[in-house]
Amino acid sequence: GVYVTEGKVSRGASVKVKRQEQVICESTISSLKHFKDDVKEMNAGSECGVGTKDYNDFQVCDILEVFRREKR
Repeated sequence: GVYVTEGKVSRGASVKVKRQEQVICESTISSLKHFKDDVKEMNAGSECGVGTKDYNDFQVCDILEVFRREKR
């Protein structure tokens, strides 16, 4: 599970998995759960489960940096 420290996490958002300041993977959030319920987003201060597309080798202390790409 993860703890959201700031902002919000949304299903479908882009995510970078960082380990010791190095980007291990860049993917998208494919699933988001609060307890056993599927949710669309979670806000800061919440705990949730996160699944990413094509990556599942998470380790303790990994940092997930969630971001959204916008066109101008």
